[in-house]
Amino acid sequence: MKIIPITDYYTHLLFSIPLFQGVSEQMKHEIINTLDFRLQEICKDTVILEQGDACSHLYILLEGQLEVNIIDANGNEILIEHIEAPRAFATPHLFNQDNRFPATFKTTCLSVLFTATKDSTFHLISKYPEVLKSFLCISGNCKECTTNRLDVLSRKTIRERILVYLFKRIEPNSTTVRISPTITQLAEYFNVSRPALSTEFNKMEKEGMLKRLDHNLIELNLKKVKRPL
Repeated sequence: MKIIPITDYYTHLLFSIPLFQGVSEQMKHEIINTLDFRLQEICKDTVILEQGDACSHLYILLEGQLEVNIIDANGNEILIEHIEAPRAFATPHLFNQDNRFPATFKTTCLSVLFTATKDSTFHLISKYPEVLKSFLCISGNCKECTTNRLDVLSRKTIRERILVYLFKRIEPNSTTVRISPTITQLAEYFNVSRPALSTEFNKMEKEGMLKRLDHNLIELNLKKVKRPL
């Protein structure tokens, strides 16, 4: 990990995330002065946070991608999600009584990480109610992502996992869903083999349940599939 200066480019990325979106120029200046932060450039395949570590900072990925995995009771590594920059992450754990990370976070490419101390983050959200509101919203979204992932893994068959995944991402009044960039990433997310996932997608397409479109889009035939309970 290498400490780097915060340039105008990184400042722009920082204030593009939902946590700080819409704040005034004056507030941006005050936020930079309030937070006790550092910026780090991190190489590919670097573990930056381990499952069981205590959360003592606000974490914002400004560039790159993180892979989030948990180790289950049997010692198996299970993919939870991929975090794409720019995005704050692990926010629900910062002020929890049990603030240990439930997962391990590892870079999948050269990445840039912004971290701010817990005390300076608390001072910031205490001073600015609008930032506090955004912080609570993104914390809720993080918990929802974990819940959705566990819901997928709790299903016994690959078909059930596919349908849960698709229905959780479908927009209201729509029949299309955007999926992960590659079938390999999606197989990791479902905790199944790539060939098995491809086979099931092919079966579902032949049965008319779905159609694979361009640009990682899936079109669901809502007349032939039911929303999983």
